[in-house]
Amino acid sequence: MKKHAFEPHRLKRQQVKALHDDILVHDMAFDVRITQGGIWVPNDNGKGHGIRPRWGRVYTVGPEQTEFREGQWILVEHGRWTRGLEIEDETGELTIRKVDPDCIMMVSDSEECPNAEGVSTAVHIDSKTLPE
Repeated sequence: MKKHAFEPHRLKRQQVKALHDDILVHDMAFDVRITQGGIWVPNDNGKGHGIRPRWGRVYTVGPEQTEFREGQWILVEHGRWTRGLEIEDETGELTIRKVDPDCIMMVSDSEECPNAEGVSTAVHIDSKTLPE
């Protein structure tokens, strides 16, 4: 059976391993943002005003990584991550990215994503699409 490039790679979680001190993350927020006043701010990734840090959840870490562990949320400096690789594991479809361990600004052990803007509570991330 021929695999199409746009289909996610089907793997088991234990098959994905980071090397050295690398960190792989998932659940990075690139969706529409909504201000407290209800204003929809479109996805700004790739634009000048979209330069901001982003939170990602640690998927796996390399054997030499001692500061971070699976399940933690980390705030990564803008652009210090790779393009995403679509995979499908036991938990469903995910996009995983490698981040630069030297560019991690904060870490959180929270179950839910901390404030998606890093420090401001005026904006939150929502995975809704803009109304037409």
